[in-house]
Amino acid sequence: MNDAQADRRIPVTILTGFLGAGKTTLLNHLLSDPAMARAAVLINELGQVAVDHHLVDKIDETLVVLDSGCICCSVQGDLVRALKSLFMRALRREIRPIDRVLIETTGLADPAPVIHTLMEEPFIAERYRCEGVITAVDATHAESQLAEHREAVRQVAMADRLLLTKCDLATPEVRTALSERLAALNPGAAQIEVFRGEITADAIAGCGLYHPAGKIPDVAAWLGEERVRAQAARAPAWRKPGAKPVAAPPNAPARHDGGVTSYVLTFDAPLDWLAVSDGLGLILQVYGARILRIKGLLDVVGDPLPRVVQCVQHVAYPPTSLPAWPDTPPCNDRRSRLVFIVRGLPRDEVVDILGSFCGQAPRAPDEAPSGG
Repeated sequence: MNDAQADRRIPVTILTGFLGAGKTTLLNHLLSDPAMARAAVLINELGQVAVDHHLVDKIDETLVVLDSGCICCSVQGDLVRALKSLFMRALRREIRPIDRVLIETTGLADPAPVIHTLMEEPFIAERYRCEGVITAVDATHAESQLAEHREAVRQVAMADRLLLTKCDLATPEVRTALSERLAALNPGAAQIEVFRGEITADAIAGCGLYHPAGKIPDVAAWLGEERVRAQAARAPAWRKPGAKPVAAPPNAPARHDGGVTSYVLTFDAPLDWLAVSDGLGLILQVYGARILRIKGLLDVVGDPLPRVVQCVQHVAYPPTSLPAWPDTPPCNDRRSRLVFIVRGLPRDEVVDILGSFCGQAPRAPDEAPSGG
């Protein structure tokens, strides 16, 4: 019997990847595989309004949304509580048995704190095992993302497997160059080319227990930083009188690019599709280099179904529709919502452009409607 067979803890797979890499599409294909029928899913979303989880086909009591911040920063406590709750509810037979957990991170998440939590938090480590980190890499945008965002580099370097997404949209030359770049960052990770987001459970299964061996030396250092950060956070609770405080690593970088911000725009009246498309097209044309991701659900004139909009940098992907409007807040009010994750793009400039094209000024979710 091998170690994986002897270990009865629930395996946890971290699905990460930079903004717009197609994680939710991959997740949907995974969950359609019968081998994932007893998997629980935790989705961490960035932004004031959660949208991504509405795009997941599987909606039941084992899907948990962590939407109060990024999982590698403010939501670590939420992650622990969610995993504890899932285990205890399954133990009490309040939900069906769970044989795997998938954690989909935000596109800006650093995997190191998540791995550390799974390995070092006592209750979690006794009941769950970190089986692997699967990183989605957008074949059409990865070169610029790796050059400009340290989060993207960490996501690749810490992976057990790399899923090269959108290969149907990239030339063989681009894919070959990207494969060589990824091999230099993480020579031990298997690379799997993905077309149209289509994968099966085999793509993520069998990674074994997570271990930094075989990865670039930085990975062990990053995990070490997290251990010191965690000790510093816990120090006031157990430190003896007169003992020196535990300091965070002196040269540990901030986890996120301070220039990246997010905001949500809401439209109260249904939108003309051509008008909003033209407005978004102009924004992508002028500000594409500053746009990490645009995502949202739109109430379009003449269409009873919510239209899904997704953009990355200069590219707008073909719109799709959900089978019905969500029945949970805030999207159950059927108003259009667009989430912008950007670097150095003021909200007012986006509001001006969309307002001029759509004939109504978008507002923040907590602003009162115009005229009211």
